[in-house]
Amino acid sequence: MTLDRVRELLREYIAKPWLTAVVGFIIGLIIGLPILGWWAFPVKWIDASPANLREDLKQEYVVMMIESYAYDQDSHLALMRWKELGPGANDILKTVQADPQLNAGDVVAFSTLVGVAYQPAFQPTVETTVILPTEEVLPGVVGTAAPEEVGGRISTGLLLGILCLLLLAVGGAIFYFLVIRRRTGSLLSPTQKSVYVEEEEYPEPGGYYEAEEDTPIAQYMTTYMLGDDLYDDSFSIDSPSGEFLGECGVGISETIGVGDPKKVTAFEVWLFDKNDIQTITKVLMSDHAFNDETISQRLASKGEPLPVEPGKSILLETATLQLEVRVVDMNYGQGALPDGSFFERLTLELSIWPKVPA
Repeated sequence: MTLDRVRELLREYIAKPWLTAVVGFIIGLIIGLPILGWWAFPVKWIDASPANLREDLKQEYVVMMIESYAYDQDSHLALMRWKELGPGANDILKTVQADPQLNAGDVVAFSTLVGVAYQPAFQPTVETTVILPTEEVLPGVVGTAAPEEVGGRISTGLLLGILCLLLLAVGGAIFYFLVIRRRTGSLLSPTQKSVYVEEEEYPEPGGYYEAEEDTPIAQYMTTYMLGDDLYDDSFSIDSPSGEFLGECGVGISETIGVGDPKKVTAFEVWLFDKNDIQTITKVLMSDHAFNDETISQRLASKGEPLPVEPGKSILLETATLQLEVRVVDMNYGQGALPDGSFFERLTLELSIWPKVPA
């Protein structure tokens, strides 16, 4: 596809507000949530309450509360700190009570203040001194929170990956339905025989010709109906072996009048050949537009202007491809605009053959 064609397609898609909004939403979600929200500017928690601490840090917090109360005997401050620890504070205090390194009197005084029964630690005898190392293991047991934290980070990374894959899947589905599916179109079975004549038998560019029987490599049918303001069909051209040869399509070129739906007075039909340096375009015009000198001159810059006539065929040629556009059915709309000025319905058959060198 040529650069000019790519630019033209981009302008057409940008002109569709709903498509621009969907693409903008997806791009904004990807940039805003994973990139900016989680990577560039992640949330940093500050001034969290003690209830949000890890289990080992909660135990250290209780130890500090006991030592602080033993020092200043401020019951109001001690109770306020105790309430901030949350509903699991009693269990944490019972765990701390078993710590033999704490002053038993300080622990009893604090436990009495907060209303938790004191359970003194077991005092080891000579026979039980061998189990003292198990007390040293307590920090290690508490330290098992670290793997849990790592697991939390892994879960967050996994969630981020799943979200990114989901966004890519949604974006891919939208791209498929809006671009690829419209390009593939509905391929017709080659039941209708089409054109091939020697190169010298073709008329001048833009003229009409009669077809001889031969099977095209691709054949498509496209229909415009009044009200399809986003009409723009494009189709891929592939060889029987699956090799990409080019593309062709039909889209709205010019409208007339005001108001909705748009009144289409001219269509663009184009052929892109991967082996050619340019995209061939011809403009199919209503009777009114073709006979209006101002409209014809304006549309001539897009391609050769041609009137639409029922049953006629129009030929587009590139370096290695030939495209026959046959008007299968057409009907003009009725209204306040001049007769024959806009289309109510237009059905075109697109048939493509490889061009045999002379």
